Amino acid sequence: MNTINLPTLDDVARLAGVSTATVSRCLNLPAQVRDSTKLRVEAAIADLGYTPHFGGMALASNRTNTVGAIIPTMESAIFARGLQFLQEELSLSGITLLVATSQYDPEKEAQQIRALLGRGVDGLVLIGQERPEETYEFLKARRVPFVLMWTSAPNSPYCNVGFDNHQAAYDMAMHVIGHGHRHIAMIGGITKGNDRASERIHGVSDAMKQHGLTLQPPYLVEAKYTIEQGKTAARQLLRLDPPPTAIICGNDVQAAGALKAVRDAGLTVPDDVSVVGFDDIDLAEAVEPGLTTVHVPHRRMGREAARLIIKMARDRAPAQNISIDTKIVERSSLRDISGQS
Repeated sequence: MNTINLPTLDDVARLAGVSTATVSRCLNLPAQVRDSTKLRVEAAIADLGYTPHFGGMALASNRTNTVGAIIPTMESAIFARGLQFLQEELSLSGITLLVATSQYDPEKEAQQIRALLGRGVDGLVLIGQERPEETYEFLKARRVPFVLMWTSAPNSPYCNVGFDNHQAAYDMAMHVIGHGHRHIAMIGGITKGNDRASERIHGVSDAMKQHGLTLQPPYLVEAKYTIEQGKTAARQLLRLDPPPTAIICGNDVQAAGALKAVRDAGLTVPDDVSVVGFDDIDLAEAVEPGLTTVHVPHRRMGREAARLIIKMARDRAPAQNISIDTKIVERSSLRDISGQS
């Protein structure tokens, strides 16, 4: 039987002209190594075809340099930006991101948490606040650091990085009302197990109450965050008497579906009905007309979450709550009808 002699850490160090400790720093903490040294080490790794043995490294350091993230779904672009910037920031510190999904199911999320902890992740990133107390108790018992993204709760005992979903939706509803709309409908997300969807609906409802308006079925429809479900929900709303002059959507994907439903009905946006979204993903600018929407700070949210989880995992830093402001991006899908009688 042929024996394959795989390159070792010592081989890389010898070829690069550095110590094995420097090679380890390049692999685990690249930000702490000078660029010229890092380039020599990277060239040596490439020449030798060296692959680090992370199992041995984990035993030596009591860390795996991995972080787990559990998101509701990979079928939507909603979480892609935040995860991209999370991964970019983690990689600067030599940390690998492992991603799993929960399908908005608390039990599946708990299973994924156990699976990722079984793989020895140094920390976890979760989405939103709402989950069974048993899950939080499990995390505390295991003393695993975790950060909650896409949510802001200043009084929460848990580390969170995100934005106020209630306030962002409230601001959008006030913006729509300020454009003269009074017959307002909403396509919200499925609220079961999703505190972000619930907060957005409550935000719109609270803004409407301030102007003597109500948000309730049949002018409120819960739907999954897909184009098809957004289209189906909008069709229902357009058949109401009186029909809405504006439809507020729980995210941009639903709003894209609503735009299609309006066109299919022989109507136009925004002349016949206005449609607004939430998230400001690339789709919001690509559709016609462009969506007026809530811009979510994906870049900062992902990077701040990465920095926090690194501090908590490596330095045992205390939990922090970071709230990031959203803003309304005005495009062509919202019409001002305040001058109409």
